[in-house]
Amino acid sequence: MLLQLRKNAIAMLSILMAFSFTCLNSTQAAAADGSEILKQVDRNLQPDAYEMYRKLINVEPDGSKKEFVLYSVKKGQDKMAALFLSPASEKGRATLRIGENMWLYIPNVGRPIRITSLQSVVGGVFNNSDILRLDYSAEYNAENLAEEGDSYVLDLKAKTTAIAYDRLKMIVDKKTVLPTTIECYAASGMLIKTLYYKKPKDFGDGLIRPSVLETDSPLYKGYKSVMIYAKIKKKELADEVFTLNYLSKVDELR
Repeated sequence: MLLQLRKNAIAMLSILMAFSFTCLNSTQAAAADGSEILKQVDRNLQPDAYEMYRKLINVEPDGSKKEFVLYSVKKGQDKMAALFLSPASEKGRATLRIGENMWLYIPNVGRPIRITSLQSVVGGVFNNSDILRLDYSAEYNAENLAEEGDSYVLDLKAKTTAIAYDRLKMIVDKKTVLPTTIECYAASGMLIKTLYYKKPKDFGDGLIRPSVLETDSPLYKGYKSVMIYAKIKKKELADEVFTLNYLSKVDELR
């Protein structure tokens, strides 16, 4: 009797170990597939090196608006710079991001000052991390992949604590492999904001992607911010462009 019980226990342990191994393999496979989808999202959103023009619009609860026009350049996964073209009060200001480090250049100050990802150089719901966004796959690991109808659902975890959002829930259209909605969460689990990618547009050279990015936040009730992409074009850029000394000369790239 004792021998049979022991055999049964060993058999049950073997089944549990096999089940755990299968679950682990499934989780690892989902994460691997999710990582590939995330990299494809990045490739579909922009070229490796490019220039673009954007209009940022902050909408207040009373309907009043404040608009900014930016010229931006990006190279690789972790380097981006942006120059303010309007309004007149902001013209000539420039921002630089290298990894998680960010700076703001103000002409009459004459030297760049450090800024943080959760601050915003334009006010409104978009923060500096949104305006100077790096590749998603550079900042986040895909922890889970699910499918809901015509969409993939990616659960993403920040690679370091320096990243603006601890977790993202990204809804990706299966056909285009482009994001439609992204929920951004703090480490506490609180929803910070939601990003909505809208109005796909052909930017030429095979790039078809959303031309509008909207955001709202439960922390800023009644406020909304909109980013409209007017032009995205491949551009060869020297590493020198993404240095503090070059911030005063970004306009020369246009």
